[in-house]
Amino acid sequence: MSAERKTVFMDGRSLRIADVVAVARGGAHVEMTAAAREGMLASNAIVASIVERNDVVYGVTTGFGKLSDIAIPHHRLAELQVNLIRSHAVGVGPLLAEDETRAMMLLRANVIAKGYSGARPVLVDLLAGMLNAGLYPPIPEQGSVGASGDLAPLAHLALSLIGEGILYKGDSSGPAAEMLRANGLQPIELGPKEGITLINGTQAHTAIAALLVHDTSRLWRAAHVAAAMSLEALKGTPVAFDARIQEARGQIGQEESARVMRLLLVDSEIRESHRTNDRRVQDAYGLRCVPQVHGPVLDALRWIEGMVSRELNAATDNPLVFEGGEMLSGGNFHGQAVAMALDFLAIAATNLAVISERRTDRLVHPDLNEGLPAFLSPDAGTNSGFMMAQVTAASITSECKVLAHPSSVDSIPTDGSKEDVVPMAMGAAWKARRIVANLRNVLAIELMCGAQGIDFRAPLAPATAVEKAHQRVRAVVPHLERDRVMSGDIASVAREIFAGRFDECIEWNGAEEAI
Repeated sequence: MSAERKTVFMDGRSLRIADVVAVARGGAHVEMTAAAREGMLASNAIVASIVERNDVVYGVTTGFGKLSDIAIPHHRLAELQVNLIRSHAVGVGPLLAEDETRAMMLLRANVIAKGYSGARPVLVDLLAGMLNAGLYPPIPEQGSVGASGDLAPLAHLALSLIGEGILYKGDSSGPAAEMLRANGLQPIELGPKEGITLINGTQAHTAIAALLVHDTSRLWRAAHVAAAMSLEALKGTPVAFDARIQEARGQIGQEESARVMRLLLVDSEIRESHRTNDRRVQDAYGLRCVPQVHGPVLDALRWIEGMVSRELNAATDNPLVFEGGEMLSGGNFHGQAVAMALDFLAIAATNLAVISERRTDRLVHPDLNEGLPAFLSPDAGTNSGFMMAQVTAASITSECKVLAHPSSVDSIPTDGSKEDVVPMAMGAAWKARRIVANLRNVLAIELMCGAQGIDFRAPLAPATAVEKAHQRVRAVVPHLERDRVMSGDIASVAREIFAGRFDECIEWNGAEEAI
């Protein structure tokens, strides 16, 4: 990693989603601010004084959860914290991706740096050192109900800090203690409260949420590019995007979506070819109602971004240490806030997939595609063209609808009913992640079909921005002359979407222009 890489400073108060992406995917350097270090030392001194007095404090001098009424003798306090980590490392299922794990590590370090946990700075320093060295542990994605935080995923992370389990670095892996030492780091011995500090919190599902907010915002932009290309290929009208129509309703997201569509459709020869004497009065909803569907998704994303952004810097430990020497037990670890945000994101992304698939169907349907070849094949019959690509889009869109059922309304009491209302936040996270991945492929299919349709409208040229998108598709996927295996084509366009290549079609904050 380059010495000139970006540095993200952790203070528990100023972390942004862009910072999470920079660390998780861009390898940005991380370090704790001096002010945060001082705050941690002060709160740790309070914990030390409580231990010295042998005060009864949850998770410090007592057992956990249902066992909180059991007092722990002073000589077993260190054992208590280590046992907590080992007993809670019960995750199963697929492992979190490297970027999700790195995001989770960053969030946990940042929250501890906030200074309400009573932990020593060495915990944050070790997490930062691991991030900067490219070390990360295997973390199963299943096993958390998001109630006392993401206990199981965070316990798997905490294991590596005490030198247990394994660590990955690039293509290599090995025992955690050995991997730490090989990279100039040392496992830690947990002090009072530090075990519960490491595992009490919402950082697993919030890490996934932060990355999904970033990715879904990019997909929102790509969805407009795809819609504009489909409209051009189908010789639709942009009249429905007139600013006056949107102002008459007054929905902010709708107004902005329509503005984007107008920007994407400037200077189109295809539009001019049917501006007058068009037999069609209005387009189908999938074309005409783009602002009415895409717009609310933008409104939803803004609310979700606010909820997730606040959680990045939220004190979600329990108990919390406050100035004056008090430690108060509460429920900030409960993941309802981000669970609901993730459920909302799942619904929003699913709606983008639904309308995109309908546009794809219109492009390939010989009765609906305004004179384009059946299934966009120049030799339909012997060749099936994009027939099955639409089937794939339909398949994964249907999956999105099923997965969009909210997790945050479900609850199964745990921990002897001490945790009697749980949000299932991790379930909401991995469902939303699947939906976002599905949406990327649905949009990739629409872009491929739209590009094929544009090809058939030559010599008429589409709008300038649409032509940029057309060229971007053609840079990775050639025109379909005869049937070929297209799964790789879909993956190629999906990668272009993920990389933000279609963001380059217009200035997204540019001045409004009339069609």
